[in-house]
Amino acid sequence: EEEKIMSVDKLNAKKDEFVGTAKKVAGKVTGDKHLENEGKVEELAGKAGSILADAKDTVEGALDGLKNSNK
Repeated sequence: EEEKIMSVDKLNAKKDEFVGTAKKVAGKVTGDKHLENEGKVEELAGKAGSILADAKDTVEGALDGLKNSNK
């Protein structure tokens, strides 16, 4: 079975999600609403980026499958 390697897009999205979560928690703990909200936005952007990276990988995989089936 082929092992999948995480794409750069997915890795960056996960990083953004992680950093956003950390900022959100730090904002909650310190009572800094601005930091908390900034974290929420960054976390959601990371989640959206992750979904887009998955979709891109799926399309690329399908295209590769079509190319290989035509050989």
